Parts: sequence; C-alpha cells; structure tokens
Amino acid sequence: MSEILQALSDLKPDEVAIPIHICRPEGWAKLQTLLSDFQQTFVKARNFTGEAGQRLRLPDVNGVIEQVLFGAGSQKNDVLGPIRLGGLSAHLPKGFYRVETLPEDWDADLCPVGWGLGAYKFEVYLPEETHFPVLCLDMDAKAVAEAVSLTDAVHYGRDLINLPAGDLGPAALHQATLDLAQKFDAEVSEIIGEALLKQNYPMIHAVGRAAHEAPRLIEFEWGNPEHPRLALVGKGITFDTGGLNIKGASGARIMKKDRGGAAHALALAEMIMANDLPIRLHCLVAIAENAISAGAYRPGDILTSREGLTVEIDNTDAEGRLVLGDALCKAAELDPVLMIDFATLTGAARVALGPTIPPFFCNRKNVVEAVMQYADAQHDPVWPMPLWQPYMSLLHSPIADMKNAGGSFAGSVTAALFLERFVKERPWMHFDVYGWNPTSGPGHPKGGDMFAIRALYHWLKAGGLQSDFSA
Repeated sequence: MSEILQALSDLKPDEVAIPIHICRPEGWAKLQTLLSDFQQTFVKARNFTGEAGQRLRLPDVNGVIEQVLFGAGSQKNDVLGPIRLGGLSAHLPKGFYRVETLPEDWDADLCPVGWGLGAYKFEVYLPEETHFPVLCLDMDAKAVAEAVSLTDAVHYGRDLINLPAGDLGPAALHQATLDLAQKFDAEVSEIIGEALLKQNYPMIHAVGRAAHEAPRLIEFEWGNPEHPRLALVGKGITFDTGGLNIKGASGARIMKKDRGGAAHALALAEMIMANDLPIRLHCLVAIAENAISAGAYRPGDILTSREGLTVEIDNTDAEGRLVLGDALCKAAELDPVLMIDFATLTGAARVALGPTIPPFFCNRKNVVEAVMQYADAQHDPVWPMPLWQPYMSLLHSPIADMKNAGGSFAGSVTAALFLERFVKERPWMHFDVYGWNPTSGPGHPKGGDMFAIRALYHWLKAGGLQSDFSA
C-alpha cells in the first residue's frame, strides 16, 4: 500500500495536516487576504504570484511551516490540471498535508492522483530511501483505497521498466507476473522455451531463442467468468539489442524499457483487480530477450505464425510485433469483448507525437471518442491514429504473406496494421507507448512511466465493455 496518501480521519491526535492553497495568478489577490501581515510580507519578498509550478512554504512567527502556497498558472495554459500537484509532492519535506483551496476548474478527485504520480523515485540501488510527504484526503474509505491502488499500480509499472535488464530478464519478468497474479488469486498458465513450438507460438520462440533465458508466454485469468471478457496483451522484451540488425549505442542505451508494454498491461490489470471491476480479465505477457548469438533469427528468414500467416523478416529490430502477433492470436481465440495491447513498438510513433502522447489505434470507431473523453478528463492523453488499409502494401512480400516491417514511411501505422492481422476481427485497441520520460515534469519524473492506463481504467469502470462495438 502506498504511504503517500491516507484518509484525513486517520490522522493521530498529535499529527497536523498542513493546509495547501493552490491558486492561479488571477485568484492570488483574494487568497492573500487569508494570510497574516507577516506572511504577506514574506510572500511579497519571495515574489509568489500563482504562476505555474511556484512553491512556497509559509512559516509562522516561530519559523514552523504553517501553510503551503502552490501556483497553478493561468487556466488558458493549464493542460496538466491537478496532475501538476506532482510537482509539489516531489519537493515538500516529510509530513502531513491537505488541500485547502484549489482552482474551481480542477477536479478534486484527481488531486491524490497528481500527488501520487509525483511522489516517486527509483532508488533500489541507492543507499537511502526518500520519505515523501503524505496527502491527507477528505474522502470516504472506498475513494481513498481507489486512489491508493491507482498510485501503487503506476509505481509498480514504473519499477518494472526502470529495473536494469541484468536484474529483470525473462525469468524475473515471468516471476513478477506470477507474483501479481497470485496477489489476486488469478489462474496462471505458463509456456516456456521449446514448449512454445509444441503449442504453436513460433514467433515468440524465434525472437527469444538466442537469449540465455528462454522466451515464454505467461497468462492469467481473473474475475467472474460471467462478466464480459477483456484481454490485455503486453510486449515483454526485457532487452532489445535489435537482433542481427543491431542497434547503435544511443538506441540500445535505454532498451530495458522495451518491456514497457508488459508493464502497462500488468499495471492496468492491477488497477482492475484491486478495485474488483466486473470484468473477466485475461492478461497475456509475451516475454523474450531479443539477443544476438548463433541461434538468432535472421533478416530474410520466414516465420509461420500461430495464425498460420507467414512472415518474412525484413528487420530483426521489428521484433515486438512478432511476439504480440502470437499472443493476440491466442487472446482472440477466447472471443473477448475487447482486446487491448500495449507495446513500446515504433520510433515512428515518437517522431509523430513525442514521448508522452501515445498513438491509439482502434478497429471500432464507435468507442474512440469515449476513450478520448476519458483521456482528457484524467489528464492522461492519447491520440487516435488511422488503420489506413492502403498502407498494407508497404508490408508486401513476394515470398510470404507479409513482411514484418514496412520501411521508413508511416511506421507506427504499418506496425498497427501488422498486428491487426492477428486479432481475428475482434474489437481491438493498440497503444504504441514509449514507456519513458526523457526529462522530468510535474507528476512524471525522468525514467520509466505509464501512459493511457488511468484513462482506460476509468473508461472500463464506467462500463466501457458495454459499448457498441459493432462498427
């Protein structure tokens, strides 16, 4: 359980929650009237005006922190909303705090999320642990528990990305998946190494066969079988050398993050299970290390997929779509209401939308607008992209059903089109996530990060699986 959020009613008699006042420049004059003459003089000397990200601890006459001021900036330029609170929780000293005032347009329910997103530091290998401040919430127990669960899931997913490949290879990611499944009493199945060939997952096997730890497909199912079935599929490449089409040094440097799709799928699964959503959940994690050895698959090889489609390998660095293809095929065989996959799939997606807005592909137009509305409301942005069928010609192969890469044009689109061939026309969403912040921002510290899953959780919670998936 997160120790950075708690119910206000849980404070002990000797504990005091310091009030936080959040304001915009246009509301600063009114807020000033609530301060003592001493505090107004203190604030004036430090030039606090409510600009975005300004932080100021107000002492009493004895120098003890009595209140905190935080700037939200102008409403016109405020795309972060309450997520901006992560820029406060990352810097305040240890102690108890509560939000006393905030801009009228901010959703108070998002304040604990913003706070929790910022109160994170990956420090497994550091000698000292950071003690973050605690936000006390004036909410009922269920709402507090949900806020804690969402924060915990994001932190869990970030940890899965931030751990180095030497400590989170295929076997360790396998164990992390088992640990999550066992935490919620989910039913687990495992297919490892040569058993992938025997049970017809040839593309997962091909991608991971050169590594010193065997490739594998780990699945778990949770929830009432009578509830609508949701399949979550994650790309779990624990390190990506690029295979024989080897990456350069700069490209390889952060390729521990290539397990980011698996981290997203598992984190969203944790949100669903922790809050007991009425869903029959099927989570599939395709795990491999794309390594180089005498057994590595090669450019020009032709693989036969679980779907029966043959794939000519144009580039061994386009391996994620191969492992996902077999996993998506398996998920579709169980006839889910909806399939969602997450993958750190293409550099083209980063060129198009940058690191923090994932492209969102969906083969059912009816639900795109609703997902976008939840993304906006949760300040968890995604952007719809087209499954433009004419671009399938870029994947044409004269000697197989298709190639695994389509060249330099529309790379995120052709990757999505490749995956679509394996979903058996079931309703499906694909998120091409980066899984990484190259720089720190409010609520999003540098390093591994989660995108889109908070929006999807709230869409699912509101009945997303009851949507019209007919078109």
